[in-house]
Amino acid sequence: MASPNITAEALFNADGIVAVVTGGGTGIGLMIAKALAANGAQRVYIVGRRESVLQDAAQSINSNVAVPLRGDITSQASLVAIAERVESETGYPPPSISEYRAHALQTPMEDFTQTYAINTTGVYYTTLAFLELLDAGNKKGNMGPDWRSQVVATSSIGGFSRLRGASFAYNSSKAAVTHMMKMLATAFVPYRIRCNVLAPGIFPSDLAGGMMNTLGPGHDGVFDTSVVPAGRAGKEEDIAGAYLNGSVVVVDGGRLGTLVSTY
Repeated sequence: MASPNITAEALFNADGIVAVVTGGGTGIGLMIAKALAANGAQRVYIVGRRESVLQDAAQSINSNVAVPLRGDITSQASLVAIAERVESETGYPPPSISEYRAHALQTPMEDFTQTYAINTTGVYYTTLAFLELLDAGNKKGNMGPDWRSQVVATSSIGGFSRLRGASFAYNSSKAAVTHMMKMLATAFVPYRIRCNVLAPGIFPSDLAGGMMNTLGPGHDGVFDTSVVPAGRAGKEEDIAGAYLNGSVVVVDGGRLGTLVSTY
């Protein structure tokens, strides 16, 4: 006899849960809120900036279940206030989670956003600023008929890593710039401008200084192979390819960027 725990009703019900849906007043957020309420959620907090929209949404869901909460997810103070409201009405998180949240919230939202401004937004607008010069370089053709102007962005292996304790802002901003450069490579096909990305590991730099310093004096960039299989940090000459290991370098003239694909 099949276990009752694998029935559709058991697997997909939301009995007794408390949910917070940001953007829950309209669109997909509203659809999610309705689905949760229809499937047994005890309470669904819908968050948005427009009070009247939230009130209408709560009525369309179930005013006994849906709770409109006006707030702005771009404001750290607003988010904390929303969380405190939910906590006061539904119970408090375990102390370990409270301590983690308190520690994480010590970093101002502006600092997180600034990391994106440098690592992602800045790369995008730098590229746009030089588009006409890149196009002019193609027209001049001083490198030969088969060469095309290109933008090379420096990302990081951090954009692929889920290492515990690593910076959420840094790693996710590097993942963003990696994907953005793929998008730009496709967008710039009509202009014959190439876009590529480097994702370095540990190279001597101000950013990697902390990790390099933990090695102590006299180590000369030597790492245990359990940390870096090459046994050392990267050098200047390695950025051109001698430090590659386990990489897949797509060399296709941009063909993959014109197809439905993931890489």
